[in-house]
Amino acid sequence: MSQINYDSMSTTELKQYFLKHRGDRSAFQAYLDRINQRPLRIIASPDDPDFDEKVQAAIRRKLEATRN
Repeated sequence: MSQINYDSMSTTELKQYFLKHRGDRSAFQAYLDRINQRPLRIIASPDDPDFDEKVQAAIRRKLEATRN
């Protein structure tokens, strides 16, 4: 069996590969490592007076981005 090069896959390709090969623990670990490398974006802190509006705006932006 040949060795799979997860580093050569895009994040989307790696996710699709893992979903098709759920028993491949190396693929799962590579995917987790990849998504954990992403910087966390803080939208609002819990004590922010505009917390709800900021969260809702972030959700709308995410939905728009997935539609495009």
